[in-house]
Order: sequence, then C-alpha cells, then structure tokens
Amino acid sequence: MYKTKIDLSEKTRRNVIVILNDRLSDAIDLQSQVKQAHWNVKGPHFIALHELFDKISDAMLEQIDEIAERITSLGGTAEGTVAVAARRSKLKNYPLSITSGRDHLLYLSTQLSVYGKSVRGAIEATADLSDADTADLFTQLSREIDKYLWFLEAHLQDKA
Repeated sequence: MYKTKIDLSEKTRRNVIVILNDRLSDAIDLQSQVKQAHWNVKGPHFIALHELFDKISDAMLEQIDEIAERITSLGGTAEGTVAVAARRSKLKNYPLSITSGRDHLLYLSTQLSVYGKSVRGAIEATADLSDADTADLFTQLSREIDKYLWFLEAHLQDKA
C-alpha cells in the first residue's frame, strides 16, 4: 500500500481495493467480450450491432479506467493485466463460434447482467465499509450498465 492522506483507515482501503480489483477483472473481461462481438457479428442488423457493441466497448474502457484510478488513489495497485483478469473474472468464457447478431445479443446481455449484479453488490459492500465515494463510483457504473443492458435487450424484444 502506498501512503495517502485520504481519511479512510488502511484496513478499509485494503478491503475496498480487493473489491475494486475484482470488479476491474470483470470489467476487463467484459470489454474484451464486447469487442469480440463487435468484430464477429453477422446478419441483417450488422451495422447497428457493430456500432452498438463498439459504443459499449468504449464505455467499458472508461469504467476500467475509473475503477483502476480509484484503486490507485486509495494507495493500491490496479491489477489490470489480461492474465489477472482471466484468472479472477466471474464471467463465463465467451463462445468464439458466435456470429449471429441475436446470439451475440443474448450472450452479451447475460454477461452484462452478471457484471451489473456484481457491481451492485460492490455498492453495498463498499458502503458497509464506510467508503461512500467508492460506493458512489459503483452506483454511477451501475446506472451505465443498466442503460447498455436496456440497449441490448431492446433488440431482443422485437416481436417481428
């Protein structure tokens, strides 16, 4: 741990950093899965989904940066390598054989909902540790996750 004048105890900071690094791994994994979908989507809605997946990937990159910067501001080390993310992520592996837009939507919406649930758990966990700032960060991330989940699910709710 690095020294900081943030007025949270070292014990609190250590515990919060563990939570942040776990969510960082999930976010890195999810961003790579969204990019996988972006590169490989096929079908009649190709361009709309290709662009949507790129937008979600960009949002995930911003979330990754926000989480990592919170870790370092608390005096921790952001553990954000691909190897660490692969080992720690709670998300299922992305099937590399998916090409249809609908299959990507189904899989990504599930993955995004799993990530969203873990972020909501992090809101509660960091609030219980009396770190309102990190809880607020996770609240912001949660709202954005829900928005993009809505975007994905809207494509699946078409009755036609």
